[in-house]
Amino acid sequence: MELRDYQQATIDSIKVALKDGYKRPVVQAPTGSGKTVVAAAIINMARQKDKRVLFCVPALSLIDQTVERFRENGIFEVGVIQAQHEMTDGTQPVQVCSVQTLARRTIPEADLIIVDECHVQFKLYDKWMGMEEWANVPFIGLTATPWSKGMGAKGKWDKLIIGTTTQDLIHRGSLSKFRVFAPAHPDLDGVKTIAGDYDLAGLSTAMDKGNLVADIVSTWLERGQDRQTICFAVSRVHAKHIQQSFVAAGVAAEYMDAFTDMDDRASIIRRFGNGDVRVICNVGVLTTGFDADVRCIILARPTKSEILYTQMIGRGLRTAKGKDDLIVLDHSDTTLRLGFVTDIHHDKLHDGTKQQAAERTEKLPKECQQCHFLKPPKLLECPACGFKPEPRAKIEVEDGELVELSSRRKAKPNAPLGPTEMQSWYSQLILHAELRGYKPGWAYWAFKDKFNISPPRHLLENPAYSISTEVQGWITHRNIRKARASQGTIGRKWR
Repeated sequence: MELRDYQQATIDSIKVALKDGYKRPVVQAPTGSGKTVVAAAIINMARQKDKRVLFCVPALSLIDQTVERFRENGIFEVGVIQAQHEMTDGTQPVQVCSVQTLARRTIPEADLIIVDECHVQFKLYDKWMGMEEWANVPFIGLTATPWSKGMGAKGKWDKLIIGTTTQDLIHRGSLSKFRVFAPAHPDLDGVKTIAGDYDLAGLSTAMDKGNLVADIVSTWLERGQDRQTICFAVSRVHAKHIQQSFVAAGVAAEYMDAFTDMDDRASIIRRFGNGDVRVICNVGVLTTGFDADVRCIILARPTKSEILYTQMIGRGLRTAKGKDDLIVLDHSDTTLRLGFVTDIHHDKLHDGTKQQAAERTEKLPKECQQCHFLKPPKLLECPACGFKPEPRAKIEVEDGELVELSSRRKAKPNAPLGPTEMQSWYSQLILHAELRGYKPGWAYWAFKDKFNISPPRHLLENPAYSISTEVQGWITHRNIRKARASQGTIGRKWR
C-alpha cells in the first residue's frame, strides 16, 4: 500500500531515532491515521533484512484484525501466539502476540518488537524491556494517546514521535469533522476520584437514573438523525438500562461488554454495519480496534482521563462515503471538562515523577444557551443555530440619592451550601462575566464575595442559560457597593 506523506515522515523519524541511539521510541498517531499501515511498512523493511518481528496487542479481539490488516499489506509469513489459535506456528518470522498469552510463555527470539496501544501498560513490558538480553533490541510503541503516567520513566519508553495530529488529519480530510452537543449536566458531586478518574461504583449510581437515561434516548431521537451510533456507558447495568430504553422507544439497539461472546460480538458488529442495528450500548469494549462506520457517539460515561476520552471520540472520526461529520452527544460534561479532543496535546512522555499539565492552545469550549452546541470559547454566535447572546440587565444611573443598603444577604463563612445552589450561582456569574466582557477571574471573586468561600474545585466552569432576578439583583447591589467604595462614599449619602 502506498504510504501517505505523514506516514513516510513517521517512518523516517523512527529511523533517525534508532540511529541516534534511542531503543524504545513511541509513535503517536490518531485513530484512523493508519498506524497498522506504518507497522506493516516497518515489518516489510525488517523482513527484507531477514529479521524476526513480534507484534504485541493488548486485547484478543485485535489478533485476527491485525492478521487481516497485515495480509492486506503483503505480509503472509504470520504466526499467532494466543492460546490455541488456529494460526499458531512458531516457525513464522512474524508473530502476532496476545500480551496476556506471552506473559505465560517463554518469549521467542526476535530482532524487533512492535507494541500496539502501548499506552496500556503491562508488567510484562516493564520486565521485558529491562532484561539485559533485550537491551539492544528495538521496541517501537504505537498509540493515539501516549499520555499514561510513567510511560517515559527510566527504563521504559525513551522517545516520543508525533506522527500527526487529529486536527491536521481533519484539515486534510483524512478524518471526519465533528460537532458536540451537551444536552445534560449530571450531578457528580460526591463521586470519588480513584487513580485519577471517577470511582466506577459511585459513577454508576450517579449516571444510572431514569431521567438521565430517558434524556439520552430523547436527545438521540431529536439530534441523532437516525445515525449509526455507539454509546459508552459506565457499567454493565447502566449500559443494559440504556439499551432497553432504546428498544422500548422502537430503536434497534444491542448491548456489548467484555463478557460478550466473540461470535455474538461479531454478529452485532456485522448487523451494525448493514444498518439492522442502529445503536450499540457498550462498556469499555469499543474503545480500541472498532473500525465500523460510526456517525454518532453518545458519551454517557464521564471521565477525567484524556486517554479514555480521546479513544472514545476516535471511534467516530473515520471518514466514510456520505458522511459529512460526526455528532457527539455528550451527556457526561467531559468535553466541557477536558476540551475538544483536537485541543489535547502533550509534547513529551510522562516521566512518572510529577503530573504534567496539558499544553492547551485554546480555552475550554462554551455551551450555546439555545441549542446546547459546544462552540469555541471566542465564538459569540452559535454556528449550529445562529443564536447570539445579547448583554442584558445593564445598570442605568438616574438622578437621585444613593444610600447604603441596610440589609445584605450573605452566607456565613463556610455555610453549608448544596451543590446545585453553588453550581447555579457560579454558572450565572460566569454568564454575566461573559456578557459584560469581564476577565475570567471575575466570577471566582464574585462567588467568594457572595459566600465567603472560594468556588469548590468540582464546580463546572460553564455559563448558565440565563440570570435569575435574585442573582442579577445581588450583582447590581455589589456594583453599587464597589462604586461607592471607589468614590469614598461608604457610610454617607451621595447626590
